[in-house]
Amino acid sequence: MRATVSWIAGQQDPDGALPWSRGEQLDPWDSVEAAMALDIGGAHDRAVAAYRWLAARQRPDGSWAAEYRDGGETAPAAESNHAGYLAVGAWHSWLLTGDEQLVTALWPAVRRGLDLVTRMQLPGGAIGWALRPDGTVDDTALLTGNASLFQALRCGIALAGLLGEVQPDWEVAVADLGTALRTRPDAFADRSRYSMDWYYPVLGGAVAGAAARDRLAADWDRFVVPGLGARCVSDRPWVTGAETCELALALAAADQPDAATEQVAAMQHLRHDDGSYWTGYVFADDARWPVERTTWTAAAVVLAADALSGTTPASGLFIDPAALPAPGMPDGGVPSAGSLTEGAGTALP
Repeated sequence: MRATVSWIAGQQDPDGALPWSRGEQLDPWDSVEAAMALDIGGAHDRAVAAYRWLAARQRPDGSWAAEYRDGGETAPAAESNHAGYLAVGAWHSWLLTGDEQLVTALWPAVRRGLDLVTRMQLPGGAIGWALRPDGTVDDTALLTGNASLFQALRCGIALAGLLGEVQPDWEVAVADLGTALRTRPDAFADRSRYSMDWYYPVLGGAVAGAAARDRLAADWDRFVVPGLGARCVSDRPWVTGAETCELALALAAADQPDAATEQVAAMQHLRHDDGSYWTGYVFADDARWPVERTTWTAAAVVLAADALSGTTPASGLFIDPAALPAPGMPDGGVPSAGSLTEGAGTALP
């Protein structure tokens, strides 16, 4: 893990930008995931730099561009998933380090991002995937992105509780979103061939307990290739490292740690000598594809390893659905933490 975190750090630009790999594209969601891995590995200063880089580039409406290169926007689309995910990184960093200065600095960007997410919520609870060029909300909702936003809103509510700034709109939004994720499959675009739509409602915390185990068992044979990991899509002979490690996190959240460990072990064929990881493997052709090693794939491995080993104070974030505020509770489920300074350095429930 030290080698993997060191490789991720080596891809970071001097200004803090954390792209897929040095000189390549950056998207906000994957950059946050990579920053979380840096924090797990003890490179907190680098994680802070990545988060501050993102906060400095947030648009006034709370959105980010879908893609950046060399500091400039190269894909301007404003996606809800990108707007929300900084909340997860900020809460993860607080659990690890108790860095009150970072929480205070990131809170305005977190708040703007999640306010935008709630404005993009559709009738029925699902959240539109993007803003149209005219600023209206696209009424297509993506299941994976919505499951990630379920976690992001809960992390935002936890941060709000830490800061003493209750956000009732977020609490209503996440309760409605959870109901949609559990009971309204027709609210989301049909992308059932993608493994992320299979496991992400479990990984994001919307589906838990026996329902989570049943969901994972139902499509296991469609997506899991024994000894190699998880397919990205059900109808292609292609396993990918990030999806396999995210599946491992979902399995751990469903109280199946042995199965989770087995998946992390299975994808180690993607590991490079320098600690990085290839994105995927086409087993029918015995070929790496695409021919790239990305910070977000390496980060998924680090997050899974931390969750399964229980090494850091943030190791339960992805695998313990009860560790975040429960949607529907009057106060968001966040215990009173007093002032931010009083709570510093503690891993709040």
